[in-house]
Amino acid sequence: MRDVAVVGFAQRQMEEFDGSPTCVELLVPLFAECYEQTGFTRKDIGFWCSGSSDYLAGRSFSFVSAVDAIGVIPPVNESHVEMDAAWALYEAWVKIQTGEVDTALVYGFGKSSAGVLRRTLALQLDPYTLTPLWPDTVSLAGLQARAGIDAGAWDERAMAEVVNRSLTDAEKNEYAVRRGGSSVEELLARPMYADPLRKHDCAPVTDGASALVLAAGDRARDAVDRPAWITGIAHNVDPLHLGVRDLTRSPSAAAAAVAAGTAGVEVAELHAPFSHQELVLARELGLESDVRVNPSGGALAGNPMFTGGLNRIGEAARRVWSGDHGRVLGHATSGPALQQNLVCTMSAEQGAN
Repeated sequence: MRDVAVVGFAQRQMEEFDGSPTCVELLVPLFAECYEQTGFTRKDIGFWCSGSSDYLAGRSFSFVSAVDAIGVIPPVNESHVEMDAAWALYEAWVKIQTGEVDTALVYGFGKSSAGVLRRTLALQLDPYTLTPLWPDTVSLAGLQARAGIDAGAWDERAMAEVVNRSLTDAEKNEYAVRRGGSSVEELLARPMYADPLRKHDCAPVTDGASALVLAAGDRARDAVDRPAWITGIAHNVDPLHLGVRDLTRSPSAAAAAVAAGTAGVEVAELHAPFSHQELVLARELGLESDVRVNPSGGALAGNPMFTGGLNRIGEAARRVWSGDHGRVLGHATSGPALQQNLVCTMSAEQGAN
């Protein structure tokens, strides 16, 4: 297995939509930032892989338009996944493992404001029994949250504590700052939105894009002083039908954690679009009580569609580059109620497991 590291990351989230920018206008400055971070140029990138949704864009092969942000002359080695760009990262990692390329740039983008997001996401459900009901993600998450409360796995106070920590952390990012935080008691006093969820329990969906650079061996060391070496990466999926799985658990997250190896993790960036899902993930990933969870604010500070998971990996990698931490974890989820999960562990030590 080749040693591969995350060596560059840039993101942008938009809280308000005014009809622009296009996906290309979102991506071009992010690519430029990644080039500046790594010292790479377009010609140094061996493979490009993107994550987005044609369904959300409302047209086939919409991701092709984003290639304009790369530049198509000369031709590039490019691929795409129809889901969060964290899975594009997995494909790029595999591509580097084949030995065909030494570097890759992964990017994702989503403009949820341009479509009917809740109706679009219902299309990923079972087409016979669930999609005809058009359940939205918030309602499905509410069912999951209620199942956990009724089972005694968590309560509303525990959910409020997750929100309070995520949005008031001393190291919160600019998006968490904008959303602001309140005390646990103030959060619990707010009205219900989709019982037992309040609005603050639900990640604010935003337009956005992000880009991340992978490099192997010497190319990684040339790009950054302290690469975030990927020590383990895996993804698994639970059954599609909600009625055949325990919504208070996430076996796919647990299986991915075992495969990726989470021992010794100091910081975990978890893609938990709803407050109670962080509680599920912390247990399934086997995180110790001293692990810092979502110091960036996490998805509750902003959850751009199709980059929310990639952002968690990028934010975790930044902790290694800065020298603040030596071993970190990034997590991504997709599908209803934590159906699909990807875990990526990274370390400052090359070859560490």
